[in-house]
Amino acid sequence: MGVANRLDLTLRLVQGQPPGERVSVAELAQRLGVSEMTVRRDLDVLERQGLVRRVHGGAVAARAREEGGGFEARKGWQTATKDRLGAAVAGLVEPGSRVLLDAGTTTVHVAEQLAAQAPLTVAVLSLQAAVRLADRPGIELLVVGGRSRPGERSFVGPLALRTLDSLAFDVFVMSIGGVHAVHGWSEFSLDDAAVKQAGLAQAARTIAVADATKLGVRAFSQVAPLDAAHAFVTDAAAADPVTHPGGPPTLDALREAGVEIHLAP
Repeated sequence: MGVANRLDLTLRLVQGQPPGERVSVAELAQRLGVSEMTVRRDLDVLERQGLVRRVHGGAVAARAREEGGGFEARKGWQTATKDRLGAAVAGLVEPGSRVLLDAGTTTVHVAEQLAAQAPLTVAVLSLQAAVRLADRPGIELLVVGGRSRPGERSFVGPLALRTLDSLAFDVFVMSIGGVHAVHGWSEFSLDDAAVKQAGLAQAARTIAVADATKLGVRAFSQVAPLDAAHAFVTDAAAADPVTHPGGPPTLDALREAGVEIHLAP
């Protein structure tokens, strides 16, 4: 697993803990498949960026995350991979579709590519995606609204859920924090998980997307079983058992659940 991939997943695992609770170095090493020394070095990097706070034997999420650090720190990681994922997802969307676009750093790259599939009606669940799609020819942009989650600028809460309940979509592009052979799709935030569940219920087809580091990961809050999605887009590294031991068995479980697999080169 590359350094950027590992930092991304480490940050999400720390931030996925309940407020004030730590995740131990030993647990992170086990989840990531690396040494405890490597985990300590990575936590030092994240602490210098103000994203985590080191405590005895582990780390907790830093308050800087509530001031925009989470998304801003991650958006530059794995940019080339996310560009490829964005293009692969956009290629699965038919012109004329009504699309619900999830929040997340990867779906920002999807937003950049969707203009090529115009005309589209696109409802967005993040401020970042709204900026990318505003005033693009052939794109009718809907901003779902709700509470902007600090640090992520994703729309969550009762207002977002009520809005989604009143709409119907052809496609839901779902970004996901973890995909596990047994525990299915999961997220690091209860708020984000609730919005994703609403999106799944309101869409005729769901395309899930995540980079290879999310395979084999069980995040804090379960979103749905594997067969809730119709297609899954990830990068080709997910099929490499050396760099991503959790990848191949998770891909096998997805195929057994009837999910189409698309590996972006």
